[in-house]
Amino acid sequence: MIEVSDKASEKIAEILSSANIRNPFLRVGVDEGGCSGLSYTLVVDEQQAEEDIILNKQDFSILVHPNSIPYIDGLEIDYEESGMVGGFTMNNPNAKASCGCGASFRMANYRGEIKKCD
Repeated sequence: MIEVSDKASEKIAEILSSANIRNPFLRVGVDEGGCSGLSYTLVVDEQQAEEDIILNKQDFSILVHPNSIPYIDGLEIDYEESGMVGGFTMNNPNAKASCGCGASFRMANYRGEIKKCD
């Protein structure tokens, strides 16, 4: 469902271990907005809802709400460093268009609500 590269896994594990919460998860999802209409969400969370799908990775777990599955099934998360900065990158086989920064996308059958990126 969601693939995470070794480099991204290292970074996620580092972020989760530095979180000031007891049992942190990485929550991956989709929200309306962004310059292409749908935006990825990656947040540290400790609240697991009953309907959440849990994806156990080697050093951490990912939570996904079932409503996000049609948008991110097959998503590949990577982490790239460029000079003094780095960030997560998303390769989504469901996306038909993406914005320049890679934080938002559009699907063929659903465009979402386009909003200016922050």
